[in-house]
Amino acid sequence: MNPSTHQAWQRAGERLLLKAVEEFAYEELLVPVALDPAEAVEGREASYRLEFGAVHWIFRARRGTFGTWRVTPGSAVRHPAAEGEAGPERLLLDARAVLDWDGSTTAEVLRELTATRRADALSLAAALPAAALADLDHLDLEAHQDGHPCMLLNKGRLGFSAADTAAYAPESAGEVRLVWVAAHTSLAAYSGVPGLDAETLLGEELDPGTRQGFADALRESCAVGGFEPEDFVWLPVHPFHWDEAVRTLYCAELAEGRIVHLGEGPDRYRPLQSIRTLANLDHPGRRNVKVPLMIRNTLVWRGLSPGPTHAAPDISHWLHRLRAEDPFLSDELRFHPLGEVAAVSVRHPLYESVADAPYRYHELFGAVWREPVSQLLGEGERARTMAALLKTGSDGATLVGELVNRSGLSAAQWLDRFLGALLPGLLHHLYRYGVAFCPHGENTVILYDARDVPIGIAVKDFAEDVNLLPGELPEYAALTDRAREVLLRWPAHELAHSLLSAVFAGHFRFFAPLLADELDVPEAEFWSMVRREIERYHDSRPELADRFPEFGLLAADFDRVALNREQLLGGGFHDRAERDEGFDVVHGRIANPLAAPGAPAAPVPPAAASGTSPRETR
Repeated sequence: MNPSTHQAWQRAGERLLLKAVEEFAYEELLVPVALDPAEAVEGREASYRLEFGAVHWIFRARRGTFGTWRVTPGSAVRHPAAEGEAGPERLLLDARAVLDWDGSTTAEVLRELTATRRADALSLAAALPAAALADLDHLDLEAHQDGHPCMLLNKGRLGFSAADTAAYAPESAGEVRLVWVAAHTSLAAYSGVPGLDAETLLGEELDPGTRQGFADALRESCAVGGFEPEDFVWLPVHPFHWDEAVRTLYCAELAEGRIVHLGEGPDRYRPLQSIRTLANLDHPGRRNVKVPLMIRNTLVWRGLSPGPTHAAPDISHWLHRLRAEDPFLSDELRFHPLGEVAAVSVRHPLYESVADAPYRYHELFGAVWREPVSQLLGEGERARTMAALLKTGSDGATLVGELVNRSGLSAAQWLDRFLGALLPGLLHHLYRYGVAFCPHGENTVILYDARDVPIGIAVKDFAEDVNLLPGELPEYAALTDRAREVLLRWPAHELAHSLLSAVFAGHFRFFAPLLADELDVPEAEFWSMVRREIERYHDSRPELADRFPEFGLLAADFDRVALNREQLLGGGFHDRAERDEGFDVVHGRIANPLAAPGAPAAPVPPAAASGTSPRETR
């Protein structure tokens, strides 16, 4: 190992150790005790102790909004000192008895921690200063993200070898060519938005010469197998998944000629942060492609559920129709649902008869085509995921600080524009239409003008991450039956977690201290700005006033979503038949920094008693 690689490995371990203490303490997986309770007040640094029988750890930290912990770098020390490095691996081994892990879970945790640390070290070794990050386009910037801010084990990609990681992980910034196959209609079904049939889609996504070559391959196979070429649906497959899953699990269908290998597509693709979604490098105007991968990462196996996949174009068309018919969304805001406009779902004849098989065997094969964000950008405009705003460059400067400097605005002015671009469209969907997206940092793309001032957003992931209210609002009347079958329903105070957990606790919890440290915007001031943006929307929509309290965005407290608990104490390391999209584990309640003095608490949903809340991450 060369010195720079070793240094990056050490830095990755230091960051993960801090994150383990911070997020485990936040979720109360571990409960630190203040050495001097008088010091332990919000905003003041104090010393804390974590007790693990004969071993204990001492660290210094400050407490912030939502009960957040901010550990002072370099302050976490093990007593007695460990042989070798006292890093995140040692902390988790010390905490094993407290966390009640058996041997299998402990081994899997260490496996995923090692993979995450390795990925972080590779990213740190290739880190760029903030100014260089700000110059990157949205695809190149995807290779420099830090992963899910709440989850310790956020880059495990279990199932990938080292070579696979080098070829297919986002931080590798590699080039992927997709494998194309044809699946017989006895196995596969195509769906698209109105006006986009399978022939039109293929004409837009494949060059004529490539398409002709694939058609020739299919025709030759059909001549042997006795099938008709027009009875096949074409779709791309990730090269890893083709080798790992399709060639093995669909070997009978390949032998029968009901699945036909057409060839490798010529276009180069780049994986986005979600890994299974890829953007076209050679033709940026062509659609992103979302394909299954038989790997487990951040809680779940990365397949594609057939029902939601098949319904994705219906949901996208409905969301586009809502936007087109609402002048506030279409004329006053830059709010863009990135439509999942076409999909192919492929069933497995054997596994579909095993209802209680682990869910990954029911999500094996399919593809979704999504509108690219590049088509939304005008001259000089840029796009970056909201997650990118948490990024710190190799020079210690922050990306958000660089963007504020380039804008020519004050930090407060820039943040006001940011909140004005982000929140109104999400609030309007929630209050007016009873529609909740999953707008966490990766799913929300911020649009910027030529001065890097935020001007709008694009949101993605609809089929599995859009939720509705119970009952039948008039706006739901245009939903197709297959869309109704997959869209989950939640009461208003639970639907509000699309903002409370995904944005406020899941992103702003980390963004606010960054702003305080780097831009001299105190946390209290930032939360006042967020509240002011919400109240601005409330004031503009008096006709919806009776709905606002039901959602409880300004309530005194709300359920704490605990993703590490879900992964480490729940089903994260176990094969299960239940679909995972419906629930997040919750633990206790957290004070809402947006609440006005005397605000009532949000209702405690029945699901909270069993430790679940609407899923807001995937």
